[in-house]
Amino acid sequence: MHFKQPEILYFLFLLIVPILVHLFQLRRFKTSYFTNVRFLKELSIQTRKSSKIKKRLLLATRLLLLACAIFAFAQPYFEAKNHKEASNEMYIILDNSFSMQAKGKKGELLKRAVQELLENTPENSQFSLLTNTENYWNTDIKSVRNDLQNLKYSATPFELSSILAKVKAHKSPHKKDIVIITDAVGLAEKDIVLTNEEDKPYFIIPEAEQTNNIAIDSVFIHQTLENFYEITVNLSAYGEDFKPVSTALYNQNKLIAKTIINFDTKKKKINFTIPKEAFHGYVAIEDNGLSYDNKLYFSISKTKKTNVISIGNAAKSNFLSRIYTPNEFNYNNYSLSELDYNNLEKQNAIILNELEEVPQALQTTLKAFVLKGGNVIVIPSEKSSISNLNTFLSNFGKIQFQNREDKNKLITKINFDHPLFSGVFENKISNFQYPKTNSSFSISSAYPAVLSYEDQSVFVTMIQNPVSGVSVFAAPINSENSNFQQSPLIVPLFYKMAQNNQKTGINAFVIGHNQPYFVDISLNKDAILEVKGREASFIPIQQILNNKVKLTFNDFPEIAGNYSVFDKNEWVENLSFNYSRSESDLSQVNKNAVSDFKTADTISTIFNTLQTERTDSQIWKWFVIFALLFLAIEMAIIKFVK
Repeated sequence: MHFKQPEILYFLFLLIVPILVHLFQLRRFKTSYFTNVRFLKELSIQTRKSSKIKKRLLLATRLLLLACAIFAFAQPYFEAKNHKEASNEMYIILDNSFSMQAKGKKGELLKRAVQELLENTPENSQFSLLTNTENYWNTDIKSVRNDLQNLKYSATPFELSSILAKVKAHKSPHKKDIVIITDAVGLAEKDIVLTNEEDKPYFIIPEAEQTNNIAIDSVFIHQTLENFYEITVNLSAYGEDFKPVSTALYNQNKLIAKTIINFDTKKKKINFTIPKEAFHGYVAIEDNGLSYDNKLYFSISKTKKTNVISIGNAAKSNFLSRIYTPNEFNYNNYSLSELDYNNLEKQNAIILNELEEVPQALQTTLKAFVLKGGNVIVIPSEKSSISNLNTFLSNFGKIQFQNREDKNKLITKINFDHPLFSGVFENKISNFQYPKTNSSFSISSAYPAVLSYEDQSVFVTMIQNPVSGVSVFAAPINSENSNFQQSPLIVPLFYKMAQNNQKTGINAFVIGHNQPYFVDISLNKDAILEVKGREASFIPIQQILNNKVKLTFNDFPEIAGNYSVFDKNEWVENLSFNYSRSESDLSQVNKNAVSDFKTADTISTIFNTLQTERTDSQIWKWFVIFALLFLAIEMAIIKFVK
């Protein structure tokens, strides 16, 4: 037992006062003689005995009464089990990612978690609240009530490790209680390693009753016809036993196509045919799962011709004019001697076709060209200088030419997962008419091969960045060295290599992926492009590059939808933004990651547990009760004991 005011115990010396009073109040009895004293003696003895008992009882009750009063003022208590942690600071981490849209027994997981915080958090409790994007330091429930009630789902995925790093960086002399409210979708044990050993993490894992979900993953132009686009929509089903799902296509919020999909497999593709013109809309489904991934916004810009030039011998470049046809491309061929360097920056793709040397001036120009979003295709010559090629390629990445091999080799392997072949093949094929080369270079590449020889060596590889690419062949593909020009692979390969990564027809960005985008427009130095949507607008980071403007979006916009780029009030181009689909699979719940930590069903359970374990047991009230009890006993003794 401990005392809050132990100095009060010195007043226990006052217990001697009732004793002294008791001693000094003793009376002497006088003897009276009577003729017959037999009965009087008996009465005298009896009276003297009862008087002594009453006085002793009164003394005892008064001593106990005074002692209890002194103990009560000293405020005795029993120390709590975790009394040293009573000064801990509270941090509440609330997951507001899209997976928290799932429905539990009492509604959407996030909305229910917010309601419990509002109802069960003590009003006098100080805490810090952290969500995926917002931080509220040293606050209370009254101050954040409106923010919690208006809390939106975040496009930023729940990254517990980074949030815990913020908590750790928040300096405090006290230990920390960390309450983490998350559905544990995609949670890993490594995410919790950053928690200090002294800190106390508690987990609340709300469970979803409905884990089935269908998501629209992507959309792309599968085929371009004379007057129509054939677009393909990719969908994924997570869970079991799906009912048929309605899928609709909207342009400018007008319904233009609708169909029903039966999910007999987990992955489904559906094709729509739309007019070959500008498109600014979305594809939507109706399911009972998460709602954030039921729409995918995309835009198709007005058809623009792609500018392509090849540098090299005209006779060896004739095959390119058959690929880059006038209806889709502005194609020209130049020799090194007649090349106009000022014309290079206007191109979308430049092909170096069997140059023996790449001049230093051209190397410098092409390096800047790639940084501004241009594509470069390198086809070596049998007489190419290896050192010159390697010096040139070192400007872009880790690809190096090695020795030349004069032997026949078959091109047998296609990397179907490479972005260059996205949407090209409906099915993976293993048997096709293998092209060959008579002479080739060995290539050391840190990047995946696009096409490979039968000995697994590289035939075509590609250095890829978010806005451009540098494609490299291992061998000349003229008709004397190879029959690759007769292969059906040549058309889709060169078509894709020449297309800028963002000029594939579909403009659909993922919020937070921070992919740069180049707008074909010439601006004054003081001009600013603005991106506007129905619900929001923002000014992206921008860099003027001659006849282009490089836009960087960072984490903007916050809301998915169709947007447009404006130069003041003049429309420039349409863009679309979507949420990442990383939260769509609700089966990724990983409760094992928190198996070594304390868990609870509700926030009220945690608050009650902490209060019970850290609140001292006050017993001074019992001493007050005992003091009153002894006072009552004293009064009873005075009144009833003779």
